[in-house]
Amino acid sequence: MHPSDLWDFDDPELSEQRFREAAATAEGEHRGIWLTQVARALGLQGKYAEGHLVLDRLDDAGSPEVACRIVLERGRLYRSGGEPAVARKLFAQAVNLATSAALDELHVDALHMAALVSDQREQVAITQRALAVAGASDDPRTRDWDASLLNNLGMIHADVGDFKRALVCFEAAFAARERIGDAGRTRVSRWMVAWALRNLDRREEALALQRALKAELVALGEEDPYVDEEIALLTEA
Repeated sequence: MHPSDLWDFDDPELSEQRFREAAATAEGEHRGIWLTQVARALGLQGKYAEGHLVLDRLDDAGSPEVACRIVLERGRLYRSGGEPAVARKLFAQAVNLATSAALDELHVDALHMAALVSDQREQVAITQRALAVAGASDDPRTRDWDASLLNNLGMIHADVGDFKRALVCFEAAFAARERIGDAGRTRVSRWMVAWALRNLDRREEALALQRALKAELVALGEEDPYVDEEIALLTEA
């Protein structure tokens, strides 16, 4: 079983419970992996001290993967707790550990976290490095990181007002989401393309995409206020 099989990022409390239950019946490396995810779930609930305590008590048992995950999750706790400089050092250490042990998915994850605590120029370079690692991997889960990384790269460009480059990234992220096949995330990715188009003043194209999203959501009996907001912005006088 992979940690993603137990994660519900919309419900970190439930995720914590799942990982605690998995750890209770596991041994060795598997127990260590589940407990690192307990720490991550605690961090997402704002329980940083509790998360650090879980990691403090955790022995990597000679497992390179557990050792890397301990450092990576401690970095996430420090970043979320408002200490990005400490987190950055830990993410760099996690990158080195993952590289040494040929843990491609953790390598990409650590790079993606390192980008989040870097300045704009470094963010681009680090994210591109993560994309290269993901693209060269034989592991399907690692390759599927390209969707998130491309979206992140698009946001880096958007944050400095370069929506032309952002659009290229969002379109590539959308293609990756279609390949992966998660309908909900694919809709979000299509929204990002439309958002970039609006910011490039390509309003008719943006409106067509948002209306298509609205029609899809209506058919599913769902709503998305962000879609409604964009349609309102695009149709106002």
